[in-house]
Parts: sequence; structure tokens; C-alpha cells
Amino acid sequence: MAAGESHAEMAKAKKEQIALGKEKLDEMEAAHADNIKALSDAKENYELTRKQRSADVEFLRNLKLTCNDLDAQWEKRSKTRAAETVAVAETIAILTEDDNREALVKANSFIQVSSDEELMHRRNKAAKALRAASMAPEFQAEDLLAAWHGRAQKSVSNVGAGPRSQLSTLAVSVQLDSFTKVKEMMDKLVAELKKQQEEEVQFKAYCTKELNENEKATYTKNEEKVDLESHLDQLNALIKKLAEEIAEANTQIADTHVAIKSASETRENENAVFQTTVADQRAMQEILTKALARLEDFYKKGLGKAMLAQRSHQEPPVKFNTQKDNAGASPVMGLLEQIIGDSKALESEAVKAETTAQSDYEAMVKQSNELIADLTASVTSKTKNTSDANLDKTEAESNHLSAVGELESLAAYESDLHSQCDFVVKNFDIRQKARLQEMEAIQAAKGMLSGAQ
Repeated sequence: MAAGESHAEMAKAKKEQIALGKEKLDEMEAAHADNIKALSDAKENYELTRKQRSADVEFLRNLKLTCNDLDAQWEKRSKTRAAETVAVAETIAILTEDDNREALVKANSFIQVSSDEELMHRRNKAAKALRAASMAPEFQAEDLLAAWHGRAQKSVSNVGAGPRSQLSTLAVSVQLDSFTKVKEMMDKLVAELKKQQEEEVQFKAYCTKELNENEKATYTKNEEKVDLESHLDQLNALIKKLAEEIAEANTQIADTHVAIKSASETRENENAVFQTTVADQRAMQEILTKALARLEDFYKKGLGKAMLAQRSHQEPPVKFNTQKDNAGASPVMGLLEQIIGDSKALESEAVKAETTAQSDYEAMVKQSNELIADLTASVTSKTKNTSDANLDKTEAESNHLSAVGELESLAAYESDLHSQCDFVVKNFDIRQKARLQEMEAIQAAKGMLSGAQ
């Protein structure tokens, strides 16, 4: 019975180990499936990222080609404007030299004295040219230029208005003012228009640069936000898994403690039965040994025979048959000896069973304590991992919140950039062309005032 109980307990323990092994195998298979899915997702993300990179490389190549072409055009136009500016400056220097100026003053005085009608004709011709230029269809962008002036908040006379009003004002000034004041006004206006051209070019470059950097930063932050969200999902899954494993380990520890307590109670009961059995058998052996000794004293040591011999010499009134040794004495003594032997054998078996049961109990307690120690160490390790995961989760949540805030800031800044830059970028070429035509018209009128045909 003890061996059967030991075998049943061992079979139960083995079945529990098999069940735990199956659960561990299921967990490992689930983890393997998760790893396969994560690998598939990573491959898909890698493919998407590779395609996006190829598209970005192509966009960058096209952008470089476009920018290089724009740079070449801008350099060419800058060289042309610089050459034109140098030529005009040299012309002005030639005209303003002392000898030349005196000659021109004399010639101009002679012309004015000789012909006031020619002077009026030149005035009217210049004013007519300015008015004709102001009515040109190219100046339909007048409102755009006026908007640019308003944005820059300039206060120079006639600069805040559009090209049509500026040219019309110049036409009136040509007819009323002296040539010197008109030319000075023209030079000031041309200089201001050139300054506006340069400011607008710089502003467009600033807008393009800031929009590109904003787009790049937004893309980077979006990628960071997606990575943080994925990391948070992984941490939440890890924390949940660790919590389940910790709960399961604590349950096993509690069950093992209960099993040890139950085994201890069973062992105490078995030991009490053993003590009772051994005491009973030893008491019976002592009693039977005394009884056997008493029989041996009577039958084997001759006391019974002597008594029977003494009685045979007396002649009672009634004679009995001749008395002999009881033939049943030997079987009774043998039976007593057999009972004593069986009792000793039972005692020996009880001692052996008690030793085996105690050994099995100690082994079971040792294995249970080792299991509890392993589970406790596992719980401690997983608790530390949970704490680390919670710290990582807190940091990731903080980084995610920061990334979301930065994305909102980038979106707000992008909106501000669009509100400032869309108008300029969209109408850049129109404004540049209109302002250039305005400067050309002013230069042409100035040339007419100087005597050009």
C-alpha cells in the first residue's frame, strides 16, 4: 500500500510536470508565432521604407536638376543685371564728369534757349511713355505688387502703391517738375524696386528652405511617433505576459506549499500508525514470548513429567489410564513461535515502509522547496523585468507625448509658413516680371528725358 501510494504520488507529480511542460511548449510556440509575425511586419516595413527611399532619391535628383537649372538661370540673370548696372553707372559717371557736365549744361542751355517747344515735347513724350507703360496688360499684377509693398510696410513716397499708380505719378511729375528732381525720383524708385526684388528672392528662398526643413522634420517625427507606438505596444504585451507568468508562478508556489503541508500531515498520520503498529506488535511479541517460555518450562524442562511420575506411584481408588505428554503441546508452541515470527516480520515491514515513506517525504519536500526557490527566483526576476518595462513604458510615453507635441508645433509652424509664403511663392514669377517691366518703363522714361529717341 505504501509503495502504491508512493507510485501514485510520483505519477501525479510527473503528470503535473508534463502539464507544465506542455504549457511552456504552448507559450514558446505562441512566442515563436509572434516572432514570425514580427519578422513579417519588419520585412514589410523594410520594403515600404526601401520604396520610399527610392522615391525620395528620385525626388532629390529631380530637385537637384531643377535647382541647378534655376541657379544657372539666376546666375545668368544676375550677371546680366550686374553688367547693366555697371554700364549705367559708367554712363552716369561719363555724363557727370566736370568737362562733360559743363558741355552738357551749355548744350542744354542752348537747346532750352533755342527751343522751348523741344523741351515740352520731350516732357510730353516721356509722360506719354510712362502713361502707356502704366496701362500695359502686364501690370494686371498691380494688386500683387501692392500686397508685397504692404507686407514690407515701406513708407517711401510712391513706393507703397502699385506700378500703375507709380508710373502715372511719374508721368505727372515729368510734366510739372524739373528734370533733376524727376530723375532723382526715378533713380530712388528703381533702387527701391531692385531692393524689393532682392528681398523677395531672399524671402522665397527662406520659404522654400523652411518648408522643406519642416516637411523633413515632420516626416522624421512621424516615423519616431510610429516607432514609439510600436514600442509601447510591445512593452504593454510584455508587461501583460510577465504579470500572467508571475501570477501563475505565485499560484504554483501556493499550491506547492499546500502540497507540502498536506504531505506533512499525511506523514504525521502515517508515523502515528507506524508507532502504534510497532508498539502493538512488540507488546504481542512480549506476551507470546512469555507464554511460549511458560510452555517450554512445562514441557521441555521436565517439570510436567516429574509431576506425572510422582502421581503414578499412588494408587487412587479409581485408576486413570496411564498419563502421557499432551501430543498437542508441540503444535501450540510452534503456532506461538510462528505468530511471534509473523509479528516480527510485520514489525520489520512496518519499519521498512516507514523508512521508505520518510525518505520519499523528504525527497518530495526537497523537490518542492527547490521548485519554490526556482519559482521565487523567477518571480523576482520577472518583477524586476516588469519594473524595467514600466520605466521604459513611462519614458516611451513621455517621448511619444513630446513627439505629438512637436508634430503639433510643426503643423502650426507649417500653417504659418503657408499663410506667409503661399502667396509669394505662387505669384513670384508674376511679381518679378511686373516689377522688372516697371523698372524698364522708368528707365525708358528717364532716357527720353535725357534726350533718347
